[in-house]
Amino acid sequence: MPPAQPNFYADWRARHGFAAALRENAAAPPEKLLQAVWHHQRLCRDRLRLLDGRSVRILHPGFWNHEAGPDFRGAVVQIDDGPPLTGDVEIDLHSSNWHGHGHDRNPNFQNVALHVVWEGDARNPAPVLELKRFLDAPLDDLAVWLGGDLAQSFPEALAGQCAAPLRELPRERLTTLLDQAALVRFQRKAADLQARARQCGWEQTLWEALLRALGYKQNVWPMQRLGELRPRLAAKRISPLHGQARLLGVSGLLPDELTRAQKNTDDYLRRVWDHWWRERDEFRDCQLPRALWRFNGLRPANHPQRRLALAAHWWADDTLPARLEQWFLADRPDAALVESLLEVLQVNDDEFWSWHWTLRSKRAAKPQPLLGATRATDLAVNVVLPWFWVRAGNGKNAALQARAEQRYLAWPAAEDNAVLRLARQRLLGGTRLPLTAATQQGLLQIVRDFCQHSNALCTECRFPELVRHWQIIGA
Repeated sequence: MPPAQPNFYADWRARHGFAAALRENAAAPPEKLLQAVWHHQRLCRDRLRLLDGRSVRILHPGFWNHEAGPDFRGAVVQIDDGPPLTGDVEIDLHSSNWHGHGHDRNPNFQNVALHVVWEGDARNPAPVLELKRFLDAPLDDLAVWLGGDLAQSFPEALAGQCAAPLRELPRERLTTLLDQAALVRFQRKAADLQARARQCGWEQTLWEALLRALGYKQNVWPMQRLGELRPRLAAKRISPLHGQARLLGVSGLLPDELTRAQKNTDDYLRRVWDHWWRERDEFRDCQLPRALWRFNGLRPANHPQRRLALAAHWWADDTLPARLEQWFLADRPDAALVESLLEVLQVNDDEFWSWHWTLRSKRAAKPQPLLGATRATDLAVNVVLPWFWVRAGNGKNAALQARAEQRYLAWPAAEDNAVLRLARQRLLGGTRLPLTAATQQGLLQIVRDFCQHSNALCTECRFPELVRHWQIIGA
């Protein structure tokens, strides 16, 4: 038998991949590797001890957090013979990073139950586990493992107790169950809109909800407050530029100084200030502090300055509610829903904001719309369709309510997020479904109704019982 030919790809990968990086700096493995080790628990789990000598059992490692805050959320650990503790896990190369990275001053880290480090000491307030003493394989082997498919997958052991019974459901039954959960979420949002409409009327409720939805999760409340101020800020019909001056001024997001470096931006700011300096005393009593806004993790296209520019165009055209009504009453194929709603909500080109993401960004090479299909989908499922549904219910118009539900269930999927990805991994595992906005909303409702009321071990969670009953009904 001829000798095996050398594998150039494997050899190059070994020389230049993670293992090579480890050999160059063996004292400090990449934090990404430590996070993957923790995620998959590549540890000698039966002999773990904290730096202070106490034994620790990892009942659940928690869920990998890819946003701001601790690396893993909702872990369950047991120290010595104490009761199981639910909390977060932060992973660092050295225990000194707890103070060096400012975790001790950050309220997002106040629920950390375990500080996992490569090496360090036990002087931190949270219990410290030193990983390098408990790896289940040499670092070089773990580095090679990190480059494989298994390390990138969601560990089967972290699936929820509902994953197995959900996998046993026929696809049609699973889709129906998720749609039913989605309708619960839909009707709850409609009820919230109805409660607000009792206080301020249907049209004002629509405006407030639209602005609230433009705030994303970071800036819901300041955007809602600006929506509540619409009767005052838009008492008379004004131009989009004038509306932008009021909204940027009242929001606290209007800079006090020019950039002195970007002519287009400075020209725009001068025109905005030409309106705002005359009115700022009139609106001083309702001006929001800039500190109210959150910008971490925001894409430039979602910056509140740009969203307020869009709202100013909407307010300048008071026909928007009527045009939405026409859109809802017209017969449209499912495939045209997003495009047709986007046509209603989209605005004409803005001389400044079609070319800039923020007041500090450079002019773009080509114009960008102020609203995209993804945001139109969020507005549809969270505001527009629930608003029409509850109004139809008040008018006892079952046909229009059915139309709102049908469009909701047929709407294409919205943008993915960390909560949805985790829900799919824990609940659905490898089950593949046609992804729609209703599928996503149904998963979010299940998370709210069940996952948020249990721990990572699914202790006393009754959703698996619900799934089994659903399976019996369909048998």
